[in-house]
Amino acid sequence: MASFDSLLDKDGVRLTVDDAIATVTLTNPAKRNAQSPALWRALAEAGRLLPGTVRVVVLRAEGKSFSAGLDRQAFTPEGFDGEPSFIDLARGSDAELDAAIAEYQDGFTWWRRSDIVSIAAVQGHAIGAGFQLALACDLRVVADDVQFAMRETGLGLVPDLTGTHPLVGLVGYARALEICATGRFVQAEEAQRAGLANIAVPVGQLDDTVNELAAALLAAPRDALVETKALLQGASGRTYEEQRVAERGAQGRRLRDLAGLGD
Repeated sequence: MASFDSLLDKDGVRLTVDDAIATVTLTNPAKRNAQSPALWRALAEAGRLLPGTVRVVVLRAEGKSFSAGLDRQAFTPEGFDGEPSFIDLARGSDAELDAAIAEYQDGFTWWRRSDIVSIAAVQGHAIGAGFQLALACDLRVVADDVQFAMRETGLGLVPDLTGTHPLVGLVGYARALEICATGRFVQAEEAQRAGLANIAVPVGQLDDTVNELAAALLAAPRDALVETKALLQGASGRTYEEQRVAERGAQGRRLRDLAGLGD
C-alpha cells in the first residue's frame, strides 16, 4: 500500500509524499497563488525536506490560476509584514542586496537536481514569478487555458528567479527577448509549439496527464534516468567531443553497475 505523508504546509506551500512521488502544491487560490518571500522560503524548505526515495516531484496549484506572480503588496512602501521592503533592500549594501535575492532564488533551484525529475502542472495564469517557477521544473504539462507572461521588464525590473536560463534554452534568445520585453501572453498552442510545454491538454485532463507522465518516468531504472538527466543538462555547456566523452563515462558506469561491478 502506498504511504502518504504531509511534510510541510505553510505560507501557501504544501509538500506531500506518496512513495516515489512528491507533490508540491501552491495553496492560496483566493490570491491566485501570488508569491512572497515567505512562500519562496517555504519552497526552498520543501526541497530540503524531500526524502531520498522520491524520484518524481509534481508542482501544482489550487484554483483557476497556477500563480499570478509576485504579490502586489511587494510594491507598496511597507512591503510584507516582517520583511524588508524592496526600498529597504535597495538601500542596503551590494552584498546584502545580493544575499537577499540569492535567498529568494533558493526556492527555484532544487527542481533541476539530477536525482529527481520535476513536472509543473500549469493552468490559467502563470505570470512573472509564476512563469519562472514553472520554468524551474524539468517538464511542463499545461492546460489549454494557460497564459504565460514575463512582466518584470515592464515593471522596471528583470526576471531574477532563475527563469532566464531555461527560457532561452527552451525557445531561443530572440523569442525569449521578445516575450520578456513585451510582457505578452503565451498561450497553450504557442507554448507547446515553442517548446515551453511538453504537453497541452484540456484543463479537466491536467491531473490525469501529469500522473501518467510521472508513472512513465518511474518505469525507467532510477540510476539510468539520473545519468541521462545529468548528460542532457550538461550538453549545452560542452562541445560535441566533450559530450562524447561524457556519454562514454556515463555508459561505463552503467555497464559496470549492471554487471555487479559498481562501487
